[in-house]
Amino acid sequence: MSPFRGPTVRQRRLAAELRRLREQSGFTGDDVAARLSWSTAKVSRIENARTSTKIRDVELLTRLYQIDPDHRTELMTLAHDAAAKGWWEEYRELPGGYTQFIAMEDEATRIVQWETYLVPGLLQTEEYAQQVMSGTRLYDTVPPRELERRIEVRLRRQRLLHRSSKPVEYTLLLDESVLRRLVGDAAVMRAQLRHLLVAGALPHVTLRVIELGVPHPIMEGSFQLMEYDPVGDIVFPDVVYTEALTDNQITDEKVAFMYRLAFEGLSEVALGAAETRDLVSALADRW
Repeated sequence: MSPFRGPTVRQRRLAAELRRLREQSGFTGDDVAARLSWSTAKVSRIENARTSTKIRDVELLTRLYQIDPDHRTELMTLAHDAAAKGWWEEYRELPGGYTQFIAMEDEATRIVQWETYLVPGLLQTEEYAQQVMSGTRLYDTVPPRELERRIEVRLRRQRLLHRSSKPVEYTLLLDESVLRRLVGDAAVMRAQLRHLLVAGALPHVTLRVIELGVPHPIMEGSFQLMEYDPVGDIVFPDVVYTEALTDNQITDEKVAFMYRLAFEGLSEVALGAAETRDLVSALADRW
């Protein structure tokens, strides 16, 4: 059996709903364990998404809690979705925290992102991604084959923008310095900026730039805010991903609200989509 690599959004949502239903039904964890001949620890692991929950276990819990048929159908659909393997699980060499981030990103309905230093992974060309990774000391000790796999993963992440069914709604705010910062050579930059123009023309992608001369109140680093649609009455809170030199952290809904306010503040001073296209096109020609 492969090791548990951390919960996906669907697994977290399933776990939270099972806990809510238990409490609503008036059972304690000990009560459930006694009724189903489980350990209390197993109940805790299921409700805190610390294990992959089996379909059979969810069926037993819905019967115990006497869930109405419609809600039971929603819950079982979620359980089957949560049990499905994601494409990222093919890459066992990836750190657990990164695979957890990929899972959350892949399941998002909407993503808003602020980038201050580099074109984000979702919009990088292969050549740009190669230059970013090969020029970063954090990857100095990574074997060449593994580095190739990391680039492959980065490009596969981009498929969520091109899905035939429900592509993610993506809004990106870029600091203008990202467009002017040399990564690789002029040819790499020119191709990357032209790629931004193509991506920005997608109906579900919005690209906007904050010009260098425009002051704004957000001086902190880049961040990505991910939103999720409910499954029936089952909801999941927004998640924020921030990337620093030595730490990638995923924060919870209490922090997400502050990042949303920050993004709204940045949006107020950003160029419109049409003005952004003109700027990116002009800078691409200069490269």
